[in-house]
Amino acid sequence: MTKIIIIGGGAAGYFTAINAKENNPDLEITILEKGTDVLQKVKISGGGRCNVTHACFEPKELVKFYPRGEKELLGPFHKFMTGDTFEWFDDRGVPLKIESDNRVFPEANTSQAIIDCFQKSVDDLGIKVMTNCGVNEVHQKDDKWIITTKKEVFEVDKVVIAAGSSKKVWELCKTLDHSVIEPVPSLFTFNINDKRLVDLLGTSVPNATVNIVGTNLEASGPLLITHWGMSGPAVLKLSAFGARILADKNYQYNVEVNWLSRPTDKVLNVLLNLKKKEPRKTVILKSPFTEISKRLWERFVLFSGISNNQNWADLNSLQLEKLANELTQGIYNANGRTTFKDEFVTAGGIDLKEINFKNFESKKHKNLFFVGEVLNIDAVTGGFNFQNAWTGGYICAQALAEE
Repeated sequence: MTKIIIIGGGAAGYFTAINAKENNPDLEITILEKGTDVLQKVKISGGGRCNVTHACFEPKELVKFYPRGEKELLGPFHKFMTGDTFEWFDDRGVPLKIESDNRVFPEANTSQAIIDCFQKSVDDLGIKVMTNCGVNEVHQKDDKWIITTKKEVFEVDKVVIAAGSSKKVWELCKTLDHSVIEPVPSLFTFNINDKRLVDLLGTSVPNATVNIVGTNLEASGPLLITHWGMSGPAVLKLSAFGARILADKNYQYNVEVNWLSRPTDKVLNVLLNLKKKEPRKTVILKSPFTEISKRLWERFVLFSGISNNQNWADLNSLQLEKLANELTQGIYNANGRTTFKDEFVTAGGIDLKEINFKNFESKKHKNLFFVGEVLNIDAVTGGFNFQNAWTGGYICAQALAEE
């Protein structure tokens, strides 16, 4: 009987174990989890609803959401894709639904549906799960793998490392001659202390364009003002694609925001037209841009040197230009970062050059596999990191099931 140890009781570890055992019932599989609880990220993802995947069904389009792993995941996505994820869960009594922003959740609207599905599967299949069982050492002896934990020592035929962003496990991987790309945070919000944003907590715009001054980093999408600065899909995407650049800057940089995602000259023309059409209206009370809230408009007006009671007719060209610039080229100083909710994601991990993506096996050691975030793969928010876990776990499981 082939014995397999899976290090890590998260999404990737469970998915790998279940699919391997279903493909080959003769396998003896044990999942080792260092913590007291399993599937913690599954539990908290999507505000406790579990953002299972994203409704993008073309591999070439899907890979574009991965700042690290885009090239490597193209082949695997042709083998197990978003549609396969839908089918996999539906076959096990957990239908999924697509929401308006294309994020995908269980119809039950709770992450517990996914956890229960996984737990039932491992129970039914006889997969052993050991918690409070951190791994201290992994090494080869002849054609076997020796896994040393604080509880016991295992001798197995194959090992899967699915421990997520674990510094301890990355250190263990270095002892196996694997290179680890130093991890830095990804998916974080910008800490910005700026008078223009004070007391605007919860204010959002549907489509802002945000860029990091002095770089080529730019992203568009909804932007949300928080009590610590800026968040929302545009900021989170920028933080993911700029993870290493922003870390090198020690999280101190200038952010340029175009709140309307429109050219400055066109915004200026809109303002000039309103001045002609509604000259007697009070500027602070009459905005031509419905996508900007009343409070945000008031803030931009005041910070452009326009008083509370000025009419459109009273504005000079300098004030109009200042307002147009404030709307489309506002500069904000970011100093520090804040983790997005509890969904901490890192850019970094096992060097992708050392992995065979046809089966997720190490190129350095036979019968050693890596799946999930332990690899130097990460994505923007929206269910993409889980899709990486499902795809890697499924393909790895095929290889594990082969005798």
